[in-house]
Amino acid sequence: MFKRFFKCSVIVWVSIFVLSCSNRNNKPIIKFSGDSTSIIIKNIDEASLLQVKNAYKANADTLNLVSVLIKPGELDSIQDELEVAGKVKILGDSLIFNPDQPFIKGKDYLVESYIGVKFATVGNLITGSAKHNLQQQKQTLKR
Repeated sequence: MFKRFFKCSVIVWVSIFVLSCSNRNNKPIIKFSGDSTSIIIKNIDEASLLQVKNAYKANADTLNLVSVLIKPGELDSIQDELEVAGKVKILGDSLIFNPDQPFIKGKDYLVESYIGVKFATVGNLITGSAKHNLQQQKQTLKR
């Protein structure tokens, strides 16, 4: 009886480990386009991409999927991050942010997005390391 219990528990733990590790490094990639005129978010998982497309179809004008902020430099007199205005569009499996004004060379831009962020995985729930709130993905890009 003990052998049977041990075998079943090993199979359950291995299954949980495999399931929790399957999507571990699949967070979206945020980067500048080749000519640095837009910001591209790619590697979005299918479920998140479907949700983004549905939300985009419902209200594309008021949807705030991505926040792009200009980070102040060390010598800047204004120490606040300024939001960059722009439009978001979906092309294939990528999201593209086009600013209203071109990006300034030499500036740092902070890109924040909740796309593809997961509240908790099976592994997090079992180990008790699930967070109580969602943490957006942040990426600093230098033009």
